[in-house]
Amino acid sequence: MLDPKDLRRAPRSLDRRRLLQGLGAAAIGGSLTGAARAETEHHSVADAPVANAASQLDHVPYVGVHQAGVVNPRPANGMVASFDVLARDVDELEALFRTLTARIAFLTTGGPVPMLDPKLPPPDSGLLGPVVHPDNLTVTVSLGASLFDDRPWLKALKPTHLQRMTRFPNDALDADICHGDLSLQICANTQDTTIHALRDIIKATSRQLILKWKQEGNVPVVLPGPDGRAESARNFLGFRDGSANPDSSDAAEMDRVVWVGPEDGEPAWATGGSYQAVRIIRNFVERWDRTPFGEQERIFGRAKMSGAPLDKPDGSEFDVPDYAADPEGRATPHDAHIRLANPRDAAASANTILRRPFNYSNGVTRSGQLDQGLLFICYQADLDRGFITVQRKLNGEPLEEYIKPVGGGYFFTLPGIRDAADLVGSSLIAAARGA
Repeated sequence: MLDPKDLRRAPRSLDRRRLLQGLGAAAIGGSLTGAARAETEHHSVADAPVANAASQLDHVPYVGVHQAGVVNPRPANGMVASFDVLARDVDELEALFRTLTARIAFLTTGGPVPMLDPKLPPPDSGLLGPVVHPDNLTVTVSLGASLFDDRPWLKALKPTHLQRMTRFPNDALDADICHGDLSLQICANTQDTTIHALRDIIKATSRQLILKWKQEGNVPVVLPGPDGRAESARNFLGFRDGSANPDSSDAAEMDRVVWVGPEDGEPAWATGGSYQAVRIIRNFVERWDRTPFGEQERIFGRAKMSGAPLDKPDGSEFDVPDYAADPEGRATPHDAHIRLANPRDAAASANTILRRPFNYSNGVTRSGQLDQGLLFICYQADLDRGFITVQRKLNGEPLEEYIKPVGGGYFFTLPGIRDAADLVGSSLIAAARGA
């Protein structure tokens, strides 16, 4: 672990005062260009990162009512890592949360790497060099159902809708890449920063966590559209993934869709948290690439190049389809992906989710096919009403011929780290001690 004393061990070749001042300025500047910008601009977290805009000095504060990494603009790289937790009692769980908080605080803020006795293992992997820059890093901590189910002292505090992910009809779930006691969503501008953060946390928690599985992904970096608006990123099927996502800069909308409130029937400690659904969805890209263009568009319900709904072919992905004017499904088929997922009727607004996906490419399968797909991540205040209901609507859709969910899990994203004296999961720890 790093603390202020470690800074005194930095290499003498570094001007420590100038370095710390620079990091402080980076934190302020990064907040203005990153997290604070999110408070003033309308955006979807599924907007594609803008080319030539990212900087190693981009900084997202790790403190707040809610955890970072949920409604923040999505950077170019992300991963989900799932762990088994070894904590046997509330003291050991609190120790784990303290360690995670300390590492998150350092990694997301940055600083010089300490220099220790060369006869000892180094305190850092060195992947990022002598100075760790924040690089827009967020680390989001969520808990799985098994953490509560396997511990009598936590069972009564389990979030109301948290459950083990069960198989849907089109799933081919691999047990080796499903579920877990705890998940970390790690996102940053560059892949090296996400890998560095994972390795740092694994080293710091080696007696508290066992890595179960991980999936990395990325988002294509694009230029803004002709009107200057950020566009949603494309998935490996060539369509924009994120159109019609709710506006994550609208705090009231996020309170309705994403964040658990005191009126939601959850344990009091869970207020300010959210439900995280993770799905590793393989795409059969070879089969898809042999499918006629028009059929691809009918399967999704959008124009492939522009993202416009099929009933507004001259529009853009920001236009809303008018299903009431197309009751027979001549423009947008009734079984099109977007029409099934969101029929845009009065009841559908209750099923809104915030999507935060990444593309993944894992090499080649034994059968000689590309192992590519979508690391689907979404957040919602009610898992049953959100992802699970939407997925049930999609069961049997034509798109299933080209996709196969193979892994993932359901988790509860802990409330935020309120300030520098707080720790992630503090409300759960307090509730467990009170119980």
